[in-house]
Amino acid sequence: MDFIKIEKAGNVLKIGLNRPKKMNAFNWQMLNELSEAYTLLENDLDMWCGLLYSTSDNFTTGLDLADVTPHILAGENLFSNDKVDPLRISGLALSKPLVMAVEGYCLTIGMELIFAADICVAAPSTRFGQIEVQRGILPFGGATIRMPERTGWANAMRYLLTGDQFDGTEAARIGMVSELAEDPVSQGMAIATSVSEQAPLAVQYTLKNARQGLTNERTAKEALTPAAIELMKTEDAHEGLQSFIERRKANFKGK
Repeated sequence: MDFIKIEKAGNVLKIGLNRPKKMNAFNWQMLNELSEAYTLLENDLDMWCGLLYSTSDNFTTGLDLADVTPHILAGENLFSNDKVDPLRISGLALSKPLVMAVEGYCLTIGMELIFAADICVAAPSTRFGQIEVQRGILPFGGATIRMPERTGWANAMRYLLTGDQFDGTEAARIGMVSELAEDPVSQGMAIATSVSEQAPLAVQYTLKNARQGLTNERTAKEALTPAAIELMKTEDAHEGLQSFIERRKANFKGK
């Protein structure tokens, strides 16, 4: 890959945005490479959590519109239907947890990646913005749906309708990011590592049910007991109990 850096660290797949000369603005190739990286995370049985970060000082300035717009106008999908869609709009959805670490500029698609992820650590000085209305377009990667859900209607409209930028402190206040850290990549990796040390099937079932609850509470409730029964039959559930009895750290295998 030219614009995405992949690195395995234990059971964590580190996915680094790596187009520093363009401040990680996403061109068509970079979008496809990001989808490939998410698909790798989804399909690799030894990868239990992902960390999305930038290899440089800025997370992303958004889409490289000069490169991406012709593809959109031609009716092409942002992501292939047979690969994971990082924005969770269409195509395949990631079933594993994803932690994000952001700093510098995190504009447009950068915010929408946060809304599609599970945990986000940001530097206090991070500059956020859904600036599409200032360019004559609308956010089409999920912000109009998920920002009101995540931050509340008033907070979302304050920024979606003006395109105003705001910092990490404000992002934390409105509930857009999980926490602030001067070194978000290190803290994000610490969280991703902690997630990856838990029983992976239990983590995935927990995540799945929580997501179900966002769209259909009744379905999520009905799925609770069957999910619990399935997990209780796994090797990891047995290991979790044994490690508790023996007062040792569990050795989970994802089985």
